[in-house]
Amino acid sequence: MDEPDGSQEPLIKKENHTRQIDLTNRDPKQINEDVVKVDFEDAIAEPDGIHSVDVLWKCSYYTFTYTKHWFYRILTLIFGVLLSLLWGLLFAFMAFLSIWAVAPCIKCCKVQFQCLWRPLLLGVGTLFRPIVWAAVKISISLKGVLRKDT
Repeated sequence: MDEPDGSQEPLIKKENHTRQIDLTNRDPKQINEDVVKVDFEDAIAEPDGIHSVDVLWKCSYYTFTYTKHWFYRILTLIFGVLLSLLWGLLFAFMAFLSIWAVAPCIKCCKVQFQCLWRPLLLGVGTLFRPIVWAAVKISISLKGVLRKDT
C-alpha cells in the first residue's frame, strides 16, 4: 500500500527488540499486584498487652526487611538470567507450536467436520434455546428480598 507521503509500506516489518524498558515501574501491567507483598507487619505482629523489648522489635524488623531484600537480590542474580532464558524458550516453543501445529490442525478439523458441525449446532440450539429462554424469564420474574436479622 502507498503511504500518504508516496512511499510504499514494506511487506515484512522488522520488530524493534531494542525498545527502552522502564526501570522504575517494573510491573506496568500489574501481573504481581496481589502477590508477594509481605512486609514485616504482615508476617509478625504482637497483640496489645504482650510486647517484646523495643530494641528486639526494631532489630527483628530490620533483620526481616534486609534479609528479604538482599536474599531476593541474590536469588535473582543467581537464577534470574537462567529462568529468563528458560521462560523465553518456553514461550517461543508455545508460539511455534500454536502457529505451526495447533492452528493448522484446528483449521483441518474445521474443514473436515464442517458437514457434521452445522447440523450439530442447529440441533443443540434447537434443544437448549427454549430451556435457556425459560430460565431467563424465570430469573427475571424472581424478586430477591434482603432481610436484616437482628
